[in-house]
Amino acid sequence: MQKIFLDTNIVIDFLGERESFYKPAARVMTLSDKKKIQLFTSPLTIATAYYNWQSMKARSVLDKIRKFKLLCRTSVMDDEVIEKSIHSAFSDFEDALQYYSALASGCNLIITRNENNFKNALIPVMNADVYLKTFKKQDFRHC
Repeated sequence: MQKIFLDTNIVIDFLGERESFYKPAARVMTLSDKKKIQLFTSPLTIATAYYNWQSMKARSVLDKIRKFKLLCRTSVMDDEVIEKSIHSAFSDFEDALQYYSALASGCNLIITRNENNFKNALIPVMNADVYLKTFKKQDFRHC
């Protein structure tokens, strides 16, 4: 089964139901729900998502995150990931953390809306729309 890493912007698009970006993110989640792919995201992403909605009631935000975690596993974020990120050629430290966390978790693809931030990646990086073109329409009947 393909292991897909979700960058922070995709998770925020999904959890926040961001108008222009929600549908592709939701379709990726549907593939996970149907056990066609395995999703991962970093603990950093979960914390950032919580922080973005801190104006909402904490219980409501945690409920959304709890439901999301049924579809998505947490990737590795350890000393090795941090060290590799510190010494990497990435211009953005957060992107480096995400990338090395994805690799440490055995992910073989990253979905993001910021593909250019991962131009030195050794695994494919693409946006949700491009990724979804690899699946048939029947995979999204209930989306």
